[in-house]
Amino acid sequence: MLRINNLKLNISHTEEELLEKIVHSLKISRKELKSYTIRKQSIDARKKQDIKYIYCIDASVQSEAKILKKTKNPNICLVKEKERYIFPEHGEEQLQERPVIAGAGPAGLFCAYMLAEQGYCPLIIERGEMVEERTKTVDHFWKTNELLLDSNVQFGEGGAGTFSDGKLNTLVKEKGFRNRKVLETFVKMGADPSILYINKPHIGTDVLKSVIQNMRKEIIRLGGEFWFHSKLTDFQTEQGRITSVTINGEKKVNTSVLVLAIGHSARDTFSLLKEKNLTMIPKPFAVGFRVEHPQSLIDEGRYGAAASQLGAADYKVSHTAVNGRGVYSFCMCPGGYVVNASSEQEHVAVNGMSYHKRDGKNANSAIVVTVTPEDFGGEDVLSGVEFQRKLEHAAYQIGKGNIPVQLFGDFENKRESMRLGDIEPQTKGNWAFGDLRQIFTEDISQSIVEGIHSFGRQIAGFDRPDTVMLGVESRTSSPVRIVRDNETYLSNIEGVYPCGEGAGYAGGITSAAMDGIRTAEKIAEKYMPL
Repeated sequence: MLRINNLKLNISHTEEELLEKIVHSLKISRKELKSYTIRKQSIDARKKQDIKYIYCIDASVQSEAKILKKTKNPNICLVKEKERYIFPEHGEEQLQERPVIAGAGPAGLFCAYMLAEQGYCPLIIERGEMVEERTKTVDHFWKTNELLLDSNVQFGEGGAGTFSDGKLNTLVKEKGFRNRKVLETFVKMGADPSILYINKPHIGTDVLKSVIQNMRKEIIRLGGEFWFHSKLTDFQTEQGRITSVTINGEKKVNTSVLVLAIGHSARDTFSLLKEKNLTMIPKPFAVGFRVEHPQSLIDEGRYGAAASQLGAADYKVSHTAVNGRGVYSFCMCPGGYVVNASSEQEHVAVNGMSYHKRDGKNANSAIVVTVTPEDFGGEDVLSGVEFQRKLEHAAYQIGKGNIPVQLFGDFENKRESMRLGDIEPQTKGNWAFGDLRQIFTEDISQSIVEGIHSFGRQIAGFDRPDTVMLGVESRTSSPVRIVRDNETYLSNIEGVYPCGEGAGYAGGITSAAMDGIRTAEKIAEKYMPL
């Protein structure tokens, strides 16, 4: 197999033109090209007058060495091994009971999927509802503000990512092709095959729901089992080893393996783990607001006249404020909605989501500032949780139970907004005007102001006075890390495996899924299947 990197074509190119470019680069005839696969497609928008698609192509040809020698092209290389994921050999220790996985977000689902494929028959316990019921519950909350504590935007099958953009890009670099395995599994379960090669793949919350259902059905077919409305409320140990878990305060299940894929918002579970002396440490995370702009403004700023040919544009911006704080965009949702993502009474937190088509009128993104244990007093391991709660309760009071909204110009000049400009908030959940300055300390607020003006120099109009700001974005990542051994992935309690974003080892759907796969590998390396 020959790999061609940095293959450039106009954004209006045809499939025929791509084929012609491949054979021309390889200096071969059409007959010599057996087949080709797009490994990656990205957009080079540095020159708005000449935007290009850039491809990485794997081509199957005859006489690979001969062609490679003839072309002398540094962008063409030989790929000797097929790039595929391989599950490790099983261990020899006997499992007496099936593994229990707490949480059916991406980490828990992929851990369960891999174990089920290998014959371990996992039991997945999830405090929330299956995704079909959960969707109805969340829609009801957005219309009425009536919150169900154990099934909402944060809790339930699919995890917090279910009501998001379904973004699948990750900064995690590893050699085991787990990222590819995640994408291939999503495609197998119904996602668009283009996620295998586009540079910033996403599924969309509408498609993701059916993908999650299909994963559940496949895990059950392979011998796994799901218990919904089933919250981990306790676990028992003997001589430093887990022996059983308690569900909903009454039902006990024996197990010697517990995977904690609990998500970043399982605050009551964090409290339980603290009581059980599971080793945890506070960790940095980021807080800020969602901002909304017309999607057309972002499209024009990123792609210029070519915007109509390239779909909804995204962006990624960052700035270091004069006070030293980093300000950056997070979880940008093209053509999306800002959603009320609360999971506790009298608290408001927001997130962003998009449907597969990304055809909403507004773009939104979190604009956040990193906070550390120094900001929230890290003496107690759960001090970050209490810091989040403080911000979310302030947002609830400011918005009188709704998502609080303020225009950027008013936020900067410390006055409450009375009317909108040309941008209408696009939200899932009710909103109301409120003074967002009351949520953060002055230095955090001023850092955000400075950052937005900096981003206005990168994307024209980003700092327009009628930019809509919505609060509070407080759940960017877990405020704690459940400490685990780097080799075995075990916590200080034998048989307990911290996993995914809630445990502090991931940051998004793909990285959480990859961590779920790695955790399944560690279990399998130790134990033989049931």
